[in-house]
This record gives sequence, C-alpha cells and structure tokens, in this order.
Amino acid sequence: MSLSGMLRVIDASSIIHGWDNYPPEQFPGLWGWLEHEIDANNLIIPRVAFDEVDHKLPDCAQWLQDNNVEKIQVSKDILRISVRIHTLLGISGDDYANGVGENDIIIIATAKNLGAELISNEKRQTTLPTNKKNYKIPAVCSLSNVGVSCINFLEYLRQSGQIFR
Repeated sequence: MSLSGMLRVIDASSIIHGWDNYPPEQFPGLWGWLEHEIDANNLIIPRVAFDEVDHKLPDCAQWLQDNNVEKIQVSKDILRISVRIHTLLGISGDDYANGVGENDIIIIATAKNLGAELISNEKRQTTLPTNKKNYKIPAVCSLSNVGVSCINFLEYLRQSGQIFR
C-alpha cells in the first residue's frame, strides 16, 4: 500500500540512519524516491533536526539542501504545543533526565502542529519508565494527549510500497 501524499516529518535520527545504511551511491532508487517525496512536499524536516544533521553529517545535510527540503521553523503554535508536552512529561526548566531533549520535543510538536506522521529512529522502549521525563520520542508520541503517529525509517520504506531498483 502506497501512502504517497501523506505529510511526514523526518527526525535527524532517521535521515542519518538512511544515509549511513543505504548510501545514495548504492541505493540511487531510494534516494530518487526520497527526492520525489521532498519535491511533492510529502517529506519535511524541522529546522532543529536539519541543524543536527548538518552538524553530524554535512554531506547528508547538503543533499537535503540541494533537494530543497522544507525546513520548518519554530512557530508560536509549535512552542505552545512544546510547552504542553513539557507539562505532560513533568519537565521544568532544563531538567530533561534521560528522555527527550528540547529539540526532540520541538520535533514532536512540529509533527503534532502539522497533523503529520513522525519518522524517528529513536529506540522504542519496550517497558515504559515510571518517570515520564525518561520517555524517548516514540513513547512521547504515543501519549494520548500527544497522539502523533511515529514510525522508523524502515517502516516508512515498507509502508511506501515502493520497490527500489
């Protein structure tokens, strides 16, 4: 089943995972399809995630830039949602414990604000910590008051129904 046309927000962890595990020179069909998804505005990246990619893998960030990926800036609506997520997790100030960080919350809030699915390769926690401050991205997304669909890069590829040659 192809889910083309559905808006997705990609996290730095997923595009980095893709770049590291499916090198463009060896998987040109995959990267051509991702380019098409970007061109069709089906795949976007929060500015904070883009900056993380640029810091860790400048060549991947350059590929995103060359393909005109839309970089979503933090808006008042995204900040409002971020504050609600902070409250849900019991985070005050910069007391993030071992869970999501500020950028992670902004990325989740961006997906929530846009009604988009989030692609993140942050590890799913099979047993959720009792302290919500220790929740990782997939766990935060699954909270009923957040309600953001979260898949990883491989699930994204599988859901696309695409066959890469």
